[in-house]
Amino acid sequence: MAERKSSITKTGAAPIEPMEARSVDAIPAGPEWQYEPKWDGFRCLLLRSGGDVALWSKSGEDLTRYFPELVGAARALKAQRYVLDGEIVVPIGRAFSFDDLLQRLHPAASRVRKLAAETPALLIVFDLLATPREAELAAQPLAKRRTALEAFAKAQFENHPTFRLSPVTTSDRQAAKWLVQAGGGSDGVIAKRRDLPYQAGNRDGMQKIKKFRSADCVIGGFRYASATLNGRRVVGSLLLGLYDEGGLLHHVGFTSALKRADKPALTDKLEQLPGEGFTGSAPGGPSRWSTERSAQWQKLQPKLVVEICYDHFSGGRFRHGTSLLRWRPDKAPAQCTMDQLAQKRIDPMKLLKR
Repeated sequence: MAERKSSITKTGAAPIEPMEARSVDAIPAGPEWQYEPKWDGFRCLLLRSGGDVALWSKSGEDLTRYFPELVGAARALKAQRYVLDGEIVVPIGRAFSFDDLLQRLHPAASRVRKLAAETPALLIVFDLLATPREAELAAQPLAKRRTALEAFAKAQFENHPTFRLSPVTTSDRQAAKWLVQAGGGSDGVIAKRRDLPYQAGNRDGMQKIKKFRSADCVIGGFRYASATLNGRRVVGSLLLGLYDEGGLLHHVGFTSALKRADKPALTDKLEQLPGEGFTGSAPGGPSRWSTERSAQWQKLQPKLVVEICYDHFSGGRFRHGTSLLRWRPDKAPAQCTMDQLAQKRIDPMKLLKR
């Protein structure tokens, strides 16, 4: 037992693989499940052993140097040995900003310190794997670990707002409400088996349900694929745009989910529509998304409309690549506006009651 205690709280290497989630289409129901909001940040195992603190990502990367404010906050807790499983987020206003979180992964220590002061991170904690009294807590069912976590949070987090306890419910109706309101820092729901020990490195004890949405977008341009098809250049991705209130067409993302067989005819169609492209923000403009390749795109007349499926929109961009659902010849390009993305969503800070 002493050997297990030494291994799980060792800060020189990740001592345990984080539990993984299996993607499913619907929220599972039953007394064996509990539910939490799915936070949109960096998954993190935080380990403290005496004065040593380490932060480990889901992939086993050391995050410690990027979040000095979390290290300091962890050392300020009264408990000397513990392992927390949680999500690192950066609150900006009434939402969590993934863009600001990404900026923290910077090679310059001076830049990291500056950002830590200007946009400090929080750790939303949803599991407790070891404590000074119980080094093998990870071997206990989640129901017991949650009880232990709530007691730990009550004793440790009260005067330390850097740590927040993730809300939990056993009601699938409440989980469905969280799913409908996802956004601003929560992008779905996590369901966990209450009767299982911590499922390190596998997906048997946790499921994730994400809310996907659709939007009608104008095609403001396209990029050719890097490889030819039967000796000719064909389209590789469509560049998506939405109009703002002033009538400017802004580049908001792309979709590359194009069928191979459709690419030649689609390329012919696109090549017949050269035009001014985006009149607002455009690929290759001054932004953190710009790359050398981003300038290599073909401008089009804003005549074609597609409906796409997306999971998250922030900072004026679809966070991930989108899926092409269908062409919308029945939609006027002018109808493809930013306001179609507006929705009632969770205020994440209200969920994190202290």
